[in-house]
Amino acid sequence: MTEALSPPDQNHAEAVTKVGKMIAANKICMLTTRGEDGEMLSRPMAVVEREFDGTLWFVSHDNTRKARQIGRESRVNVTYASGSEWVSVNGRAEIVRDVAKLKEMWDAGVKAWFPEGPEDPNTVLVKVSAEGAEYWDAPSGSLVSSALSFVKAAATGEPYKVENERIGI
Repeated sequence: MTEALSPPDQNHAEAVTKVGKMIAANKICMLTTRGEDGEMLSRPMAVVEREFDGTLWFVSHDNTRKARQIGRESRVNVTYASGSEWVSVNGRAEIVRDVAKLKEMWDAGVKAWFPEGPEDPNTVLVKVSAEGAEYWDAPSGSLVSSALSFVKAAATGEPYKVENERIGI
Protein backbone atom coordinates (compact mmCIF):
# COMPACT_ATOMS: atom_id res chain seq x y z
CA MET A 1 0.00 0.00 0.00
CA THR A 2 1.41 3.38 -1.02
CA GLU A 3 1.11 6.30 1.36
CA ALA A 4 -0.53 9.40 -0.07
CA LEU A 5 1.45 12.62 0.05
CA SER A 6 -0.13 15.74 1.48
CA PRO A 7 -1.81 17.84 -1.24
CA PRO A 8 -0.24 21.23 -2.02
CA ASP A 9 -2.37 23.61 0.04
CA GLN A 10 -1.94 25.78 3.12
CA ASN A 11 -1.30 22.69 5.23
CA HIS A 12 1.35 21.67 2.71
CA ALA A 13 3.05 25.07 2.98
CA GLU A 14 2.97 24.77 6.76
CA ALA A 15 4.48 21.27 6.56
CA VAL A 16 7.30 22.50 4.29
CA THR A 17 7.95 25.37 6.72
CA LYS A 18 8.01 22.90 9.61
CA VAL A 19 10.48 20.66 7.76
CA GLY A 20 12.66 23.74 7.14
CA LYS A 21 12.66 24.64 10.84
CA MET A 22 13.50 21.07 11.82
CA ILE A 23 16.36 20.99 9.32
CA ALA A 24 17.69 24.35 10.55
CA ALA A 25 18.26 22.86 14.02
CA ASN A 26 21.06 20.67 12.61
CA LYS A 27 24.67 21.34 11.77
CA ILE A 28 25.36 17.83 10.45
CA CYS A 29 23.15 15.48 8.43
CA MET A 30 23.61 12.16 6.67
CA LEU A 31 23.66 12.04 2.86
CA THR A 32 22.85 8.63 1.37
CA THR A 33 23.83 7.70 -2.18
CA ARG A 34 23.81 4.44 -4.11
CA GLY A 35 27.13 2.68 -4.79
CA GLU A 36 28.11 0.90 -8.01
CA ASP A 37 26.81 -2.42 -6.74
CA GLY A 38 23.51 -0.91 -5.57
CA GLU A 39 24.46 -0.67 -1.90
CA MET A 40 23.23 2.36 0.02
CA LEU A 41 26.08 4.43 1.47
CA SER A 42 25.65 7.23 4.02
CA ARG A 43 28.13 9.79 5.18
CA PRO A 44 27.94 12.86 7.42
CA MET A 45 27.76 16.22 5.67
CA ALA A 46 28.01 19.70 7.12
CA VAL A 47 24.81 21.64 6.54
CA VAL A 48 25.18 24.88 4.57
CA GLU A 49 22.84 27.22 6.41
CA ARG A 50 20.11 28.54 4.14
CA GLU A 51 16.36 28.86 4.43
CA PHE A 52 14.77 25.66 3.13
CA ASP A 53 12.98 26.30 -0.16
CA GLY A 54 13.00 22.73 -1.44
CA THR A 55 16.72 22.77 -2.24
CA LEU A 56 19.54 21.60 0.00
CA TRP A 57 23.15 22.61 -0.61
CA PHE A 58 26.41 21.00 0.46
CA VAL A 59 30.08 21.62 -0.34
CA SER A 60 32.29 18.76 -1.51
CA HIS A 61 35.27 17.94 -3.66
CA ASP A 62 34.63 16.69 -7.18
CA ASN A 63 37.01 13.74 -6.84
CA THR A 64 35.08 11.99 -4.04
CA ARG A 65 33.23 8.70 -4.07
CA LYS A 66 29.94 10.53 -3.38
CA ALA A 67 30.46 12.82 -6.40
CA ARG A 68 31.02 9.77 -8.62
CA GLN A 69 27.96 8.06 -7.16
CA ILE A 70 25.79 11.14 -7.75
CA GLY A 71 27.07 11.21 -11.34
CA ARG A 72 25.83 7.64 -11.84
CA GLU A 73 22.60 7.80 -9.81
CA SER A 74 21.10 11.14 -8.85
CA ARG A 75 18.53 9.83 -6.36
CA VAL A 76 19.65 10.52 -2.79
CA ASN A 77 18.30 10.73 0.73
CA VAL A 78 19.29 13.25 3.39
CA THR A 79 18.46 12.61 7.04
CA TYR A 80 18.51 14.91 10.04
CA ALA A 81 18.13 14.06 13.73
CA SER A 82 17.92 16.52 16.58
CA GLY A 83 16.65 15.58 20.02
CA SER A 84 13.02 14.65 19.48
CA GLU A 85 12.81 15.60 15.80
CA TRP A 86 13.76 13.53 12.77
CA VAL A 87 13.54 14.40 9.07
CA SER A 88 14.16 12.33 5.95
CA VAL A 89 14.34 14.19 2.61
CA ASN A 90 14.45 12.34 -0.70
CA GLY A 91 15.39 14.02 -3.95
CA ARG A 92 17.80 14.28 -6.84
CA ALA A 93 21.37 15.48 -6.46
CA GLU A 94 23.70 17.10 -8.93
CA ILE A 95 27.25 18.40 -8.85
CA VAL A 96 27.30 22.16 -9.47
CA ARG A 97 30.45 23.99 -10.57
CA ASP A 98 29.62 27.62 -9.87
CA VAL A 99 32.28 29.69 -8.10
CA ALA A 100 29.90 32.65 -7.61
CA LYS A 101 27.30 30.41 -5.89
CA LEU A 102 30.05 28.76 -3.86
CA LYS A 103 31.27 32.18 -2.68
CA GLU A 104 27.68 33.10 -1.77
CA MET A 105 27.45 30.04 0.48
CA TRP A 106 30.97 30.25 1.89
CA ASP A 107 31.22 30.76 5.64
CA ALA A 108 33.55 29.89 8.53
CA GLY A 109 32.05 26.40 8.82
CA VAL A 110 32.70 25.62 5.16
CA LYS A 111 36.19 27.12 5.37
CA ALA A 112 37.04 24.71 8.20
CA TRP A 113 36.45 21.76 5.87
CA PHE A 114 37.76 23.37 2.67
CA PRO A 115 40.72 25.62 3.58
CA GLU A 116 41.66 25.96 -0.12
CA GLY A 117 38.83 28.45 -0.53
CA PRO A 118 35.95 28.70 -2.99
CA GLU A 119 38.26 29.29 -5.97
CA ASP A 120 39.76 25.78 -5.65
CA PRO A 121 38.80 24.02 -8.92
CA ASN A 122 38.17 20.74 -7.04
CA THR A 123 35.63 22.30 -4.66
CA VAL A 124 32.06 21.96 -5.89
CA LEU A 125 28.50 22.24 -4.65
CA VAL A 126 26.14 19.33 -4.23
CA LYS A 127 22.61 20.52 -4.93
CA VAL A 128 19.76 18.31 -3.74
CA SER A 129 16.37 19.16 -5.22
CA ALA A 130 13.90 17.72 -2.73
CA GLU A 131 11.01 15.68 -4.09
CA GLY A 132 9.52 14.63 -0.77
CA ALA A 133 10.10 14.54 2.94
CA GLU A 134 8.88 12.72 5.98
CA TYR A 135 9.22 13.98 9.51
CA TRP A 136 8.64 12.72 13.01
CA ASP A 137 8.23 15.20 15.84
CA ALA A 138 7.87 14.05 19.44
CA PRO A 139 5.56 16.23 21.54
CA SER A 140 8.29 17.52 23.82
CA GLY A 141 11.02 19.99 23.09
CA SER A 142 14.01 18.24 24.60
CA LEU A 143 15.53 14.81 24.80
CA VAL A 144 14.87 14.68 28.57
CA SER A 145 11.21 15.66 28.11
CA SER A 146 10.90 13.13 25.32
CA ALA A 147 12.37 10.41 27.55
CA LEU A 148 9.92 11.32 30.33
CA SER A 149 7.01 11.20 27.86
CA PHE A 150 8.22 7.78 26.74
CA VAL A 151 8.37 6.52 30.36
CA LYS A 152 4.91 7.97 31.05
CA ALA A 153 3.51 6.19 27.98
CA ALA A 154 5.01 2.90 29.12
CA ALA A 155 3.64 3.34 32.66
CA THR A 156 0.10 4.32 31.63
CA GLY A 157 -0.23 1.94 28.69
CA GLU A 158 -1.04 4.88 26.41
CA PRO A 159 0.98 4.85 23.18
CA TYR A 160 3.86 7.28 22.83
CA LYS A 161 2.63 9.87 20.36
CA VAL A 162 4.86 11.25 17.66
CA GLU A 163 3.61 13.58 14.94
CA ASN A 164 4.44 12.03 11.58
CA GLU A 165 3.76 13.40 8.12
CA ARG A 166 4.98 12.61 4.62
CA ILE A 167 4.87 15.46 2.10
CA GLY A 168 5.71 16.05 -1.53
CA ILE A 169 7.88 19.07 -2.23
